[in-house]
Amino acid sequence: MTFGSLDAGDLGEGIVATLLYFLVGAGVLALGFLVLDMLTPGSLRRQVYVDRRPNATVLLVGNHLSLTLIVATAILTSSDSLAQGLVDSAVYGLIGVALHALALRVLDAVVPGHLRAIVNEPTLSPAAWAVAASLLAIGAVNAAALS
Repeated sequence: MTFGSLDAGDLGEGIVATLLYFLVGAGVLALGFLVLDMLTPGSLRRQVYVDRRPNATVLLVGNHLSLTLIVATAILTSSDSLAQGLVDSAVYGLIGVALHALALRVLDAVVPGHLRAIVNEPTLSPAAWAVAASLLAIGAVNAAALS
């Protein structure tokens, strides 16, 4: 019975690539959070983790899941060459964040009562769930456009 050979060089390169793609992906997600924070009234981090506003939390969840679809697709569809793949992932991830921010601005303009008012409501609003679902749909379309 043969198990084949083990190439420690390939394994090491794979580990380095994994870490680098993770850093690029996490960086794009962090930037996405900062963009969302700039587009919402007040500090989103404070609204979610300190004030525990349910609508801000729903918006954050929808945004994170949507951006995760975008970033994962950017990584999965990037070049097989490590350097080019990292650049592809970063550039397309950033384009995805920009398109996502634009879509969020459009949602803010067309949602009756404006998104900012929904985020600040002290009780959970069905509108927050609708916006989160819209963000997920936008993220899926955005991810498909990247592939």
